Amino acid sequence: MMALSVRNTHPRWRVDARWLRRITLAALAELSEPVAVSGVELAVVLVGERRMAALNERHLKHTGATDVITFDYAGSGPAGECVLRGDIVICPDVARRQAREFGTTWQAEVVRYVVHGLLHLTGHDDLEPAARRVMKRAENRIVRRLAAQFAFNRLGRTSNVHM
Repeated sequence: MMALSVRNTHPRWRVDARWLRRITLAALAELSEPVAVSGVELAVVLVGERRMAALNERHLKHTGATDVITFDYAGSGPAGECVLRGDIVICPDVARRQAREFGTTWQAEVVRYVVHGLLHLTGHDDLEPAARRVMKRAENRIVRRLAAQFAFNRLGRTSNVHM
């Protein structure tokens, strides 16, 4: 069972959801522990800054918008097998700011957030320093592999942004 939806609900940014879906499928294939699950039910949703701030405050008790929030609805499939089930919510506004800070593009940041969310859904955590280093190494490896396969800039251009 494979159900993957990619939706852009951002009020101003145009993003090629089909291209992001292809990148997300490739990212799933790049996971070091190939998702040994009986199925995938995943939604990647791009939201505006106000929506992200509301989600961040309601679910994580943090003030303001953040880059990515992962909701894990893991469950069991046939014979107790795991189903990768969740939502990865991404804020392109934050991606744009962080891209400037890290010297990259907002498109590359969005891809990084997808990978980050997938790693959370497969059991990685970034709360403790040692676990954060392991997760960051896996994230960097997967993003590098995806960058070799995909032109991230096809996700959209900043000229598409109507601020």
